[in-house]
Amino acid sequence: MNQIPRLLWAAVMLSAACAAHAEDLLPSKNAGPYVPSPQSVVTDMLKLAEPGPGDFVIDLGSGDGRIVLTAAKVFGARGFGVEIKDDLVTLANEAALKEGIADRVKFLKQDLFKTDISQATILTMYLLPDTVNLLREKLLKELRPGTRILSHDYPLTGWVPEKYVHMDLEDKVQISGVTTTLIYLYIVPARIEGTWTARLPSLSTRPVTIELKQRLTQISGSARIEGRSVQLEEARLRGDRISFKLAGRKGEYSGQVKGGAIDGTVDTGTARKGSWSASLGR
Repeated sequence: MNQIPRLLWAAVMLSAACAAHAEDLLPSKNAGPYVPSPQSVVTDMLKLAEPGPGDFVIDLGSGDGRIVLTAAKVFGARGFGVEIKDDLVTLANEAALKEGIADRVKFLKQDLFKTDISQATILTMYLLPDTVNLLREKLLKELRPGTRILSHDYPLTGWVPEKYVHMDLEDKVQISGVTTTLIYLYIVPARIEGTWTARLPSLSTRPVTIELKQRLTQISGSARIEGRSVQLEEARLRGDRISFKLAGRKGEYSGQVKGGAIDGTVDTGTARKGSWSASLGR
């Protein structure tokens, strides 16, 4: 390598290093102004997700910490909140100490887009609509199937909520100028699209092929049983739980998705339930 290419290569590497260093020095991304959820709605909001001592709550844009603090004090949960404003992080951690729950909750100055959220069993957010939807892929990628998501006022585009509550609160007037308060509860779905090989002893002695299609929380499909195509009816996916009926056949199939396998039962209306299983083709 002669001198000129070496100098060019050194210049490129120096430029890349400077760019990376400059990115590290940039401030955390601001997801919008601090707008607290009214304290009067926090407990009712959390109740939708049915939290308990076994839950880990993460609040994105946690402000003064009221959601995570309430989850710990009222429901016995653990968790943390992330916020980019120093004074609010300090205020929330001081409140946790004062309430005697600092061993179960903490608050961090952190960019919510860079935060590892995989530990959550419940995730809450009160963010601007654009920010909510920028997080969609992150939620699907990092959260485990069955994780509950609570979004205050703004929905996740394309997701079908498990529950939806509309409330009118006078406290909201100071925040948004109206009394309207909307709470959306979502359940993170398992990924089930593909070709499954199923064993349905009640219908066939031979393996059955089930084709499943998925659009986030909505699923559809068909089964190939002894050479005939049978549509799935009332197909539903709730977290890692799947259920469906087979057109023209008796019984409701339900099961739990565990990676590339499903184990479940079939209810035909009798006291004894049958079993079925499936594995995802590779």
